[in-house]
Amino acid sequence: MEPPSLPSKEQQREGPFPVLETLDPAAPHVFLKPVKRINEGQDVARFLTSKAYRDIGIFVMQLNRAMCPRKSSGPDGKEILQTFLIGSEYETQPAESVKKLQQMLSRIEVLIDQAPPDQGPRRFGNVSFRKWYQLLEAEVAALLREHLPESVLRHGSGDNESGSTAEVELTSYLLGAFGSAQRLDYGTGHELSFLAFLGCLWKLGAFQDGTPNGDIERNIVLGVFEPYLRVVRRLILTYTLEPAGTHGVWGLDDHSFQPYIYGSAQLTRAISEDEAMPTEGSLFRAPKPSTIVKPEYVEEERKRNMYFSAVGFINDVKKGPFWEHSPILFDISGIKDGWGKINKVLLVHTGILLCNG
Repeated sequence: MEPPSLPSKEQQREGPFPVLETLDPAAPHVFLKPVKRINEGQDVARFLTSKAYRDIGIFVMQLNRAMCPRKSSGPDGKEILQTFLIGSEYETQPAESVKKLQQMLSRIEVLIDQAPPDQGPRRFGNVSFRKWYQLLEAEVAALLREHLPESVLRHGSGDNESGSTAEVELTSYLLGAFGSAQRLDYGTGHELSFLAFLGCLWKLGAFQDGTPNGDIERNIVLGVFEPYLRVVRRLILTYTLEPAGTHGVWGLDDHSFQPYIYGSAQLTRAISEDEAMPTEGSLFRAPKPSTIVKPEYVEEERKRNMYFSAVGFINDVKKGPFWEHSPILFDISGIKDGWGKINKVLLVHTGILLCNG
């Protein structure tokens, strides 16, 4: 089977960099409830040549490039650098579509207060997480209908025999993004489910209220994905959720992968709008990768950078020497070619994670 082709010129913004296409609302499209399809080795091979794999890869690359610092020339000819940080206007003054998703995440977080953790002794997996999840299941339809346009949710209505609309797929991906109520765990597969949720929204045209040239993608990463991670981290701490599918010390992180991609992109050397993503080098005066082993430095940088925010959460939940409980991140911190090289390494391993996550 031939690998899926990249989007056509008509499906891209101006420029050479692929952008995830949007569905034609006038064209028929069949929506189905997602089911697990990777069960054995041969399923992985099929996945690697699927349109789903291609779409996920394009969307991650699209978000990643948007987070890279930009350089331009000012009126006086001097170079101007622009960086994109946690807590910036992309989070505090986002596009309306992103603001609606922020409000939805806030409503989801409030449900935690309605399901306080059970006080019985247990090391992992507080059973009250199941009550929280039941609350989310009961609210999910109302949450989607309140915070997403009807045109997005009803896309596909009447186009297929089952009568399923986009809402059935969006519901599954959103519910899959907050951990397993059965296993009382959370991991990178659940994080991937939230990426699929956002990718579906993109394809359904939910983010067309943003400005081009990466601005709406920065809204998505800083205004939706980072707040989502905060909700998830509170869930993990509140209900002591077990890491899902953990590889122990040989995994990058028990719970997350994507914040390391976008966080390293935040610290790569600056590019102009028509340049490709750098594969080496760092932003001028960026923190050195080796500083992730200094807790006091991480505490300060986690307020601005997604990579350090993820490392900061590791420090919140793990004790002992960093090199001992997070040896892969420790090894990465020794890369000498800058954050651009780290970003490239992480993107290469994204494909591996998609097959195993």
